[in-house]
Amino acid sequence: MHVPDGFLDAPTSVATGVVAAAGVAVALRGARRELDDRTAPMAGLVATFVFAGQMINFPVAGGTSGHLLGGALAAVLVGPWTGALCISVVLVVQALLMADGGITALGTNITLMGIVGAGTGWLVFAGLRRLLPRRLSLVAPAAGVAALVSVPAAALAFTLLFAVGGTAPIDTSTVLTAMLGWHTVIGIGEAVITTLVIGTIVTTRPDLVYGARPLLAARELEVRTTAEAAR
Repeated sequence: MHVPDGFLDAPTSVATGVVAAAGVAVALRGARRELDDRTAPMAGLVATFVFAGQMINFPVAGGTSGHLLGGALAAVLVGPWTGALCISVVLVVQALLMADGGITALGTNITLMGIVGAGTGWLVFAGLRRLLPRRLSLVAPAAGVAALVSVPAAALAFTLLFAVGGTAPIDTSTVLTAMLGWHTVIGIGEAVITTLVIGTIVTTRPDLVYGARPLLAARELEVRTTAEAAR
């Protein structure tokens, strides 16, 4: 989904740059509440994993590309704010050192993948966590559904931006069909990967999964309450 230079007009690129800068600033403040001795090392690992995953690109339409986003995975593992920062750092490195995505489109890419992708992923996951039974075994499936939804959501956001300020001679309906079609398929793959990764970590070290911590806290409270009642 890396948007190249010149694919959106200057006003749209500037606007998304402002949104991205504001989003990163807010995420920096929010990450202070998420980062601790467990989350900080995990954030580096998450960024590395996402960086590697995004190196596999699939051509979509008009010079754009599709690939795994990793926003939902990052948000569930290290928290929504830290997850957005992880994705943003990956995009900055890719744009500056690997020419993956345009420099002038960096704000657009951060908005789409770092803010919309991670944000949508976390909102879906948090909503499912409230609706589903409070079991650790359901954390991974919920994360997988969040990943599945977040990828087409970012593709839809791009299509809306293209409708406002697209410069390529491509009909918006064609872009919408291509982006949603490809990214739904990519979303299925990302859902599988996210479910497997989160499921593996939850099985071995659930305390390392930010999205599972409320369930762990409730379990510890229940255990302590039961132990006290037994006395």
